Amino acid sequence: MDPDGRIAAAMERIRPLAGAHVLDIGCGTGYYLPGFAAAADRVTGVEPHGELAAAARARTAGLENTAVRTGVAQRLPVPDASVDVAHARWAYFFGRGCEPGLRELSRVVRRGGAAFIIDNDATRSTFGSWFRRFLPRYDPDDVERFWAAQGFVREPLEIRWRFERRADFEAVAGIEFPPALAAEITASHPGLEVDYAVNLWWREY
Repeated sequence: MDPDGRIAAAMERIRPLAGAHVLDIGCGTGYYLPGFAAAADRVTGVEPHGELAAAARARTAGLENTAVRTGVAQRLPVPDASVDVAHARWAYFFGRGCEPGLRELSRVVRRGGAAFIIDNDATRSTFGSWFRRFLPRYDPDDVERFWAAQGFVREPLEIRWRFERRADFEAVAGIEFPPALAAEITASHPGLEVDYAVNLWWREY
């Protein structure tokens, strides 16, 4: 989610999408693909789960510059040096262990291109405090050292969840967290907004 467009604006400032081939890794149901298609020359979504990939194809039906392929980050179904902008949001690239996918990024992103990886920042924000309760052994310093060693730069961003109904907030909390923690969160957090800190990790190739 990027309700106020801060992530998209940061990406555009670093590497504009105009004329680009954008690769969305772990595109899920294709939520971001139409937005990329409106700005870029060509868009490829890659999703390992067949049902989600089918939903992404349905979402982008009629977008002639967009294709969705079933595949994994470790074996991206695109040619060498064919991508200008790679995007992965809360998908696969979570620090140590994702090295095979990083090697694939080095293969598919052409010189002058950029990769963007969006993940939670557990050190700040209301959502970050919930995330730490969910994964108390998560070490943000180790994560930052890992990405710095891979040549990525961190850009901290603040976004917000905004819900129209309390039931929607409770449903999302139930998706994000185990039932007991979700119940504690919804009981202790009033209102329809949640401040949410993320890290935009990026590098040029």
